[in-house]
Amino acid sequence: MLPGTGPSWAWAAKAVQESHRGFLLFANLSISEKPPHWAAWPTSVENMLRPDYPITTERLRLRAFRSDDLDALNSFQSRADVARYLYWGPRSRAESAAALAKRVHSAELQKEGQFIAVAVELAETGQLIGDLNLDYLSSEHRSGEIGFIFHPDFHGQGYAAEAATEMLRLGFEDLGLHRIIGRCDGRNTASASLMERLGMRKEAHLRENEMVKGEWADELVFAMLEDEWKVRS
Repeated sequence: MLPGTGPSWAWAAKAVQESHRGFLLFANLSISEKPPHWAAWPTSVENMLRPDYPITTERLRLRAFRSDDLDALNSFQSRADVARYLYWGPRSRAESAAALAKRVHSAELQKEGQFIAVAVELAETGQLIGDLNLDYLSSEHRSGEIGFIFHPDFHGQGYAAEAATEMLRLGFEDLGLHRIIGRCDGRNTASASLMERLGMRKEAHLRENEMVKGEWADELVFAMLEDEWKVRS
């Protein structure tokens, strides 16, 4: 799932790292965190991804995380509705600080097994509203996973789709991936709908495949191939 040591989902796709299941966290947009499985292409050369920040869209600015993002990050990581479908519960300020430290040092990819973390802010105000992830799962198979978590106050306005589209572009066009997946809790209809709007195919519905917070949880798996991205874009 997303970075670090476990699963993560929020308007969130399960992969927002530091955790992992993909964080598709749409406040019930969420994905969780789970340890990734990675590997390399070509066999003798590792791909590198060093985004030219900031990446701008019509309404957003995507940039590297900074140490002064703590208050804004904790403002949504601390919410029960955001953590509902994640592997972790509402985070304290100290827990968000630990998560932020990983993101600050994950602004680029140098090899498989790593993830890139991107902060999403409103271009007009500079307010941090989201957290994106791209995990480099395997260089041999050219595969990756996206994850995302957005502040509930900004759901339903198309911001997540606008930002996640850029993460797909980075994965396919800059990193040269062949396949990108996204995962979310089976109850997380908001995250599932988002991945469908991005053009990702639903490939699996795994029944009660994980014990999450004391109860069995289904997992949905979505994916897109590079040829499908080229047609979409």
